[in-house]
Amino acid sequence: MRAVETMLAESAGDYCVGDAPTLADICLVPQVYAALRFKVDLSSLERVNRIYERCLAHPAFIKAHPDHQPDAAKG
Repeated sequence: MRAVETMLAESAGDYCVGDAPTLADICLVPQVYAALRFKVDLSSLERVNRIYERCLAHPAFIKAHPDHQPDAAKG
């Protein structure tokens, strides 16, 4: 993920590549989600975290979140 953080320094705007979500963001979000699920410390990755949080607030990402799927585990 450090390599991604470095790449984002050159390309990131509000999202991974500019100011609108792209396939790069679609790929980033599940990687960060899984890392956090397994308690990987990503706190030093400022750009990754900023973009991840922005994506989580986007309506399309909210709708696609695993917890919002019809077959999501309850409780």
